[in-house]
Amino acid sequence: MSYGRIKLSLVLTYFVFAILLNSVGTVILQVINTYDISKAGASVLEGFKDLPIAVVSFLIASYLPKFGYRNAMVTGLSIVTLMCCLMPVIPSFLTMKILFLCVGIAFAMVKVSVYSTIGLVTKTPEEHASFLNNLEGFFMIGVLSGYWLFGYFVDSNNPQSLEWLNVYWLIAGLCLTNILLLLLTPFNQTKVKSSHSTLVAEFVEMLKLVYKPMVYVFVISAFLYVVIEQGIGTWLPTFNNEVLKLPLHISIQVASIFAACLALGRLSAGVLLKRFDWYPILLVCLVAMAALIVVILPLTENIQISNDTDWYSLPIAAWIFPLIGLFMAPIYPIINSVILSALPKDKHASMTGLIVVFSALGGTSGSLITGLVFSTFDGQTAFYLTLIPISIIMYTLTKLNYHLRS
Repeated sequence: MSYGRIKLSLVLTYFVFAILLNSVGTVILQVINTYDISKAGASVLEGFKDLPIAVVSFLIASYLPKFGYRNAMVTGLSIVTLMCCLMPVIPSFLTMKILFLCVGIAFAMVKVSVYSTIGLVTKTPEEHASFLNNLEGFFMIGVLSGYWLFGYFVDSNNPQSLEWLNVYWLIAGLCLTNILLLLLTPFNQTKVKSSHSTLVAEFVEMLKLVYKPMVYVFVISAFLYVVIEQGIGTWLPTFNNEVLKLPLHISIQVASIFAACLALGRLSAGVLLKRFDWYPILLVCLVAMAALIVVILPLTENIQISNDTDWYSLPIAAWIFPLIGLFMAPIYPIINSVILSALPKDKHASMTGLIVVFSALGGTSGSLITGLVFSTFDGQTAFYLTLIPISIIMYTLTKLNYHLRS
């Protein structure tokens, strides 16, 4: 089994889903402009993406080792390829809902398979944490690419144009390329498939994991982190457009700074974790996040922008606020690696199922709450509220560190 080829296939599979999953913020902005949908109405797209992730992960995580991790990834990519081909052919808000529904179902299979496979191709907790951070870093490079990809197809002079839907032909081509790579990459998961437990017994074992103190403390941390990341990531293009008064295509492209910072932060964490303990790294990150929110958001008040604004004349807040992603980035992959490394390899699929479930619920909650506050009050208030989950995560990570060391 070639570990290098397997790692490459995991990275590229994750890259494609990064583009699709995080396009929801751009699609929300386009839906508001194209179909005259309200912010609250458009925010349901996040639910169509995240709730299927939660439900499907909960139901099939214990089954995937028997089905095969590669088979699951190929199946997920095939579903998404079909829907991407339908998007430009049948353009409607309903089609967009179905697309994100299918993306959610497919990603549930893919993420459980990818995370579980990491345990098979890494030998130490340090290697596991480093590769997982690098993987999540490339995920964010996919997110960054997605902002520019969609921004290229969007016509700022004609916001109601449907030409931007042609981007899905390109994404379908990327999916097909990934399917071929996976089919040509040999996988050996005999360490996992040796279990003869029934599916019901394995499902019950997954539920029993929640009763472990370190697991439920981790679940709270992961849930709240995703509330923050999705709340900011999903609504940042709209924040740029309505609060910072940036043109439509620049609002989308400027959001890529946030994704770039997430990528850089995760790739850097992969290096730092080889030299420093995870707990102090994350405490520093959380304090820095809170400081950026308190210092930068006041600069977004009463901004005046000219009609010919470009990258050279952006307000300082547009450049600095997305830097929060640099400090936010290491938190999610580090805590995921910490909890997975603390469990036997045959529990990784079940644990990943729980990770995906609560991450999906956090993503939906973060998007809906931020969208509701954004439309009821304003964008500044919506982002100020992230200080609450940041404070709670500081406490839960302290508890998680205690349980792992006791």
